Amino acid sequence: MDVDVIVAGAGAAGLAASIAAADRGASVLLVEAKDTYREGSNTAMSTSMIPAGGSRWQAEAGIDDDSPDRLYGDLMEKTKGTADPVVTRALADVAPELVAWLADECGVPLELVTDVSYPGNSRQRHHSVPERSGRALHRRLLEAAAARPGVTLVVPSRLADLEEIAEGMRATTVRPDGTEETIDTGAVVLATNGFGANKALVERYIPEILNGLYFGGDGSTGDALMLGERLGADTGSLGAYQGHGSVATPHGVLLTWTTMMNGAMLLNAMGQRFQNETIGYSESAVGVLAQPGGVAWVVYDQDVHDKALPFQDYRDLVEMKGVRWADDVEGVAAMIGCRTEHVEETIESASRYGAGEDDPLGRTEWTHMLEPPYAVVKVTGALFHTQGGLKVDGRAAVLRNGVPIPGLFAAGGAAIGVSGDSASGYVSGNGLLSALGLGYLAGNAVAADLSG
Repeated sequence: MDVDVIVAGAGAAGLAASIAAADRGASVLLVEAKDTYREGSNTAMSTSMIPAGGSRWQAEAGIDDDSPDRLYGDLMEKTKGTADPVVTRALADVAPELVAWLADECGVPLELVTDVSYPGNSRQRHHSVPERSGRALHRRLLEAAAARPGVTLVVPSRLADLEEIAEGMRATTVRPDGTEETIDTGAVVLATNGFGANKALVERYIPEILNGLYFGGDGSTGDALMLGERLGADTGSLGAYQGHGSVATPHGVLLTWTTMMNGAMLLNAMGQRFQNETIGYSESAVGVLAQPGGVAWVVYDQDVHDKALPFQDYRDLVEMKGVRWADDVEGVAAMIGCRTEHVEETIESASRYGAGEDDPLGRTEWTHMLEPPYAVVKVTGALFHTQGGLKVDGRAAVLRNGVPIPGLFAAGGAAIGVSGDSASGYVSGNGLLSALGLGYLAGNAVAADLSG
């Protein structure tokens, strides 16, 4: 073999697989197709939230009633039982070990997020870097990989083809100038993410979000899906994806859903609410895109603004002047371009719902009534990344007719995730749990297989 393992993709999944395999003695060739991977990967574009039930951080915070079983139950409940039970069980079980490994072995400074609650999670279980920035998480993972002599990173180099051989896999990589290289390896980990950047595949599998803004990595073109299908691999949950209902436009910066959970309202071009703002941000994307012009306006106050400031994306949006302020409802209406009385009625009715009257849209969480001055952000719906892909087992081995393909593994968006069959099954952190968790499992499994 030219190298023990080839890992394709230098996002969270590929880096976790590379580090885990190298730490167990494997030689790793990590190939990344895009020069833009430091800023343009889905990991870098995330808010760095990693869910784990039963972690030591939770114990330190006095949260002693969470566990892998509870996380598993929450994921299955959110997906209405459609999440792959084997993968969901494996990721829920490994999550406490995973976050400890990230902190202790990879030097990632994690902290438990206790000032935000996310739909679909019955406990506060998200672990994040202090910046709450995917770029910061990605940078630290890259530093950890660079510190391992057993990991060789080659950029740009795309994994273009795979062939099964007696000892493992024969891989063909291609450089942008067309230069090809054939490499024999004991194993391959596909970590090139999903197919969100491939319009044809989006139209085939998730047409409902085809006209949404694509807000994911430019390397997510479906390479892993197509390579796996050539080898006859099983696929699943190809209609699942992470959407988002509040990407500031035209700024192209994420407005954290923390705003909604802390009291913000979502208004359309008529100044009226149109959905329950506290449902998951993923399923909200289609609702926003269905409004006139495919846009909406998030309206909130100083209290909500202050609670969003810990998020780097929000601070970036403020810096770009994407958050505008109005002294009164008349100013809000002027920004939206609607009738003042519509905004007045929207805010007045929200006060009644907060006082106990049933909201016809189903919102029950009203943290407080908004007070002037009001912040206003124009948003649109977006596709962040796909959540379906190659079927894998609890070791992240790719399956063919339900049986592992020798020497082939998949992680992150390349593999089936834990979001079930649609956007509504996604909860915050699913993407990074699948990326880091399956990457970690794949790296350990590869090294174990190679050592016999």
